[in-house]
Amino acid sequence: MNALAATSRNFKQAAKLLALDSKLEKSLLIPFREIKVECTIPKDDGTLASYVGFRVQHDNARGPMKGGIRYHHEVDPDEVNALAQLMTWKTAVANIPYGGAKGGIGCSPGELSISELERLTRVFTQKIHDLIGIHTDVPAPDMGTNSQTMAWILDEYSKFHGYSPAVVTGKPVDLGGSLGRDAATGRGVLFATEALLAEHGKGIAGQRFVIQGFGNVGSWAAQLITEAGGKVIAISDVTGAVKNLNGLDIAQLVKHSAQNRGIKGFNGGDAIDPNSLLTEECDVLIPAALGGVINKDNANDIKAKYIIEAANHPTDPEADEILSKKGVLILPDILANSGGVTVSYFEWVQNIQGFMWDEEKVNAELRTYMTRAFGDVKQMCRSHNCDLRMGAFTLGVNRVARATVLRGWEA
Repeated sequence: MNALAATSRNFKQAAKLLALDSKLEKSLLIPFREIKVECTIPKDDGTLASYVGFRVQHDNARGPMKGGIRYHHEVDPDEVNALAQLMTWKTAVANIPYGGAKGGIGCSPGELSISELERLTRVFTQKIHDLIGIHTDVPAPDMGTNSQTMAWILDEYSKFHGYSPAVVTGKPVDLGGSLGRDAATGRGVLFATEALLAEHGKGIAGQRFVIQGFGNVGSWAAQLITEAGGKVIAISDVTGAVKNLNGLDIAQLVKHSAQNRGIKGFNGGDAIDPNSLLTEECDVLIPAALGGVINKDNANDIKAKYIIEAANHPTDPEADEILSKKGVLILPDILANSGGVTVSYFEWVQNIQGFMWDEEKVNAELRTYMTRAFGDVKQMCRSHNCDLRMGAFTLGVNRVARATVLRGWEA
């Protein structure tokens, strides 16, 4: 099942639990606007190359649309639509005043030079600048993009609209970015995990963790979990996987990964098959890479007691059913990885106010938002007698539906 079908299925299940009017249900599912643009740039060798860019603006009932821009060769309309829809429910679960959007360009960023990436970003911004804005649609980094990409978007957008730091989040701190933003999604994963474990009388300390993905989210989650007393026993990235039952030295692994562009060759553990990582014996499994990695083919072999979805849509619905029958508790992506968009909201607020927060305040506010969101999801679970995923979806969908009706939607 592709990401869009799976996301829509979860939405429809939530709509059924909420007994939503069928016309309202259909309205909430259809995106507000879909944008597709051609981006042609001169390559460094003088040849021309064309790429297709997308921006799907899903819903703005609760505020400006919000979502990342990813550069990846597999970017396509279905994926962007699914991720935009997830952002709508995610921002509602976090209870921040945003809607949902997502964007991307079908390209392989690793094959482009810095100057080519800059030209591509600026052309993309030129094509969509009149459809994004501080109170309209606020992009952010995603897979294959970073703070430098946001700086280029900010600069290009400002040529048309005047200096507008709040038009993107995830910017460099020197251009109005928020302290604590780099670690925000990983830190949110930590806070959400703490909240889930506390429900079962446990803490981070003493738990064994396995993490798939060692990019921004996975690496920060690993560092913060280790600092909190957890034992990260296995990690993978696109280059390989490493395991140490006594706990990996995450600080050394971060250094090795930076120096070698991946964790392959790290001598602080045993190399293992990356395909076996998800089925390693552990207490907590954290998929922090691509979507769809937990499916009907491997769900029966997963041995973790808890799954924290740090990636977007890592678990297929078929796998959900299998894991539920096994008693595995899954903290869904629209709650577990909402720390990034929450601190993006803090960044946006700081830009609008022209007043910068210190990092201690950012982190304290993030803990408050993540803990409160978990409590709100649990309340929906009790109200609708459902699991955590449906608790999160019913919470998010209900908030968006209420805002839509209050603003004057008519059946």
